[in-house]
Amino acid sequence: MKRLYITSFFLLLSVILYAQTPLSFTVDTQYGQVRGINQEGTMAFLGIPYARVERFMPPCSVEPWQGVRDCGVWGPQAMQRTYGRKLSEAEMSEQCCVLNVWTTDVQAHKPVMVWLHGGGFDSGTSAWNPGMSLAQEDVVVVSVNHRLNILGFLDLSTCSPRYRESGNVGMLDVVAALRWVRDNIRQFGGDPSNVTIFGESGGGGKVGTLLCMPSARGLFHKAIIMSGTILNVNTKAMSEELGQAVLRELGIDNEHIERINDVPYDTLYAAGQRAMAASIGTRQPGTPMMWGFGPTPDGETLLQQPFQPGFSLLSDDIPILIGTTFNELQRLTYQQPMTEDEARNALTKTFGDDTDAYIRAFGEAYPNHTPNDLLSIDWLFRPKTIITADHIAVHRTAKTYMYMFTWRSPVNNGSVHGHELKFCFNTLRHAQNELPQPTAADQRLADVMSQCWARFAHTGDPNTPGLPVWQPYTPENGELMVFDYECRIRNNPDRALEEIINRHCFKQLDEFRRTH
Repeated sequence: MKRLYITSFFLLLSVILYAQTPLSFTVDTQYGQVRGINQEGTMAFLGIPYARVERFMPPCSVEPWQGVRDCGVWGPQAMQRTYGRKLSEAEMSEQCCVLNVWTTDVQAHKPVMVWLHGGGFDSGTSAWNPGMSLAQEDVVVVSVNHRLNILGFLDLSTCSPRYRESGNVGMLDVVAALRWVRDNIRQFGGDPSNVTIFGESGGGGKVGTLLCMPSARGLFHKAIIMSGTILNVNTKAMSEELGQAVLRELGIDNEHIERINDVPYDTLYAAGQRAMAASIGTRQPGTPMMWGFGPTPDGETLLQQPFQPGFSLLSDDIPILIGTTFNELQRLTYQQPMTEDEARNALTKTFGDDTDAYIRAFGEAYPNHTPNDLLSIDWLFRPKTIITADHIAVHRTAKTYMYMFTWRSPVNNGSVHGHELKFCFNTLRHAQNELPQPTAADQRLADVMSQCWARFAHTGDPNTPGLPVWQPYTPENGELMVFDYECRIRNNPDRALEEIINRHCFKQLDEFRRTH
């Protein structure tokens, strides 16, 4: 009898435990069933195929599979240059069109947030920023891998009509991922009629590009652009010239264009770099514009480049949240003591006769600044972000919200490019490089920012309890939410300063526009 009681107890306990677990970690998709895992309290489905690809061609539908596909490990990242150990095909492949989904309730109807990783259209992976904690803010999070660099953006349209769209297939992959979201996300507890795209750096550039792509129209409803306003200046003439230069490097003519499908990736990538140097030129990191293997307007797939100064009117009704960090990619000088005179001497190289005006404007924008700040503040993203926000706030019907992230890492005393990501995703425990020991204040800021991002995904308005009231941006109010230990609103704090920076730091861009 005692044994029977014990057996009954454990049977009852197993029923109770089963009832307390999610209804299922197995979900139906249009191509077959997928099985997820528990990732820090969230259901995670990793490496789900959303498209299959042939080199330089638009993505195709996935072949359906039988049975249940295990989706408990990251799928392959896009082909790219790697350093260190050689990656296996499971880790990096030309068949890289996979996505990841995080959800806490497959029976719900939650807003969806689709994350596009950074890496400047050349490198990167969705594995950099897992979405399990952000998904606990009552949203479903999706992140995407897609073709990059020469495989995603080699324009072969002058060779054959078959390759008409080859110069933008990397972005067409992202559109295919958004279509997968539209068709499948209900099964994961997401609402396909409430989708927010968001990305940082090159991912922010991808968000801006989608705002100018007719095929993406209706597949998303809100957009967040984080440190994404370095300007892509590719023109159709430039991409065609580069495509022909690549073929010359490979010794392939138009009549034998199909041979390019047999070129090993490393050989192809190296030929692309040589072709850039021999034709349109190689971009140096840190310059205020990008070109080469990236999206190119063709009047059909992509109507225009984003941020120049705004977006295509087809996205007129998409609310936008846009912002930057305090230092971004600027070289930090905080490790070396500096006087204002030393800073002034260094600034003269860039600002010349406007150096004193720059220092005065800096003091008005940031009264408590240090001499090191004068040299370490962002000179690339913030000026163009203001110009873009000014334009879209006036020319679009949807609202625009602006932020600046000024929290400083105890490691380098900077608020640099990408530092805000661990706060928006609320994954401080995975931020050892910039934040070895998160404090309670750090965690409060992460809670606030992840709530703001999720709130924007819900409603198109990032206002969150506990924060000051955040008004939509206009050129007149210059409304800016500053994210730091003390979050506060500022209005046009640095317009004069950014006008000086824009005038002196974008001469290369001005020269390009005069000659093209």
